[in-house]
Amino acid sequence: MGLSWLNNLILDLYKRNPKRKRKVTTMESGDIVGTGDYDVETKREKLKSLLSQLLADPILADVPKNPTLSDVVTLVSLEKGSAMRLSIVKLDGSSLDVAVMNSATLKDLKLLIKKKVNEMEQANMGHRHISWKHVWSNFCLSCNNEKLLDDDVVLQDVGVRNNSQIAFVPYVMKKGPGRHSKRKKHRLFRSLHKTC
Repeated sequence: MGLSWLNNLILDLYKRNPKRKRKVTTMESGDIVGTGDYDVETKREKLKSLLSQLLADPILADVPKNPTLSDVVTLVSLEKGSAMRLSIVKLDGSSLDVAVMNSATLKDLKLLIKKKVNEMEQANMGHRHISWKHVWSNFCLSCNNEKLLDDDVVLQDVGVRNNSQIAFVPYVMKKGPGRHSKRKKHRLFRSLHKTC
């Protein structure tokens, strides 16, 4: 089954084109083998227009504007029940929805949040740089009032389920034992220097 409907649509599109020089040939599996003597740009433009028509369908409203293969795989898995939809609540109270596989780790979720927020920022205000190193050193994610700190933990192991709400909460990473921040080191050496 898979994407045979898309394959049939593309075949239909090529069959309707009067500029076609050769027949469209397919294998028994339905895969397109030869499509005539079209130039690559024409094919690409027709495919883009076809995809934009498909993505305008209300049934496919949750598909991103420029979907990647991983986006499509996650959405198909969501329909099959092997992925979960999460609502990420930002500090300003607004939220964004993301879909992750059931086997996703906290690191996977952070990367997806970074991607979604960057896409939203790009669409709304143009390119604006967000220092994600700064974000993750001052904030962490929380689910059911439990801070999620270990990047390697599987989300389902810490109680994250389908339709869970994940919130950003303030958090300051602790330095390792015996380590000082640059500011404290500076003050320490300055006071030592004054006493000498």
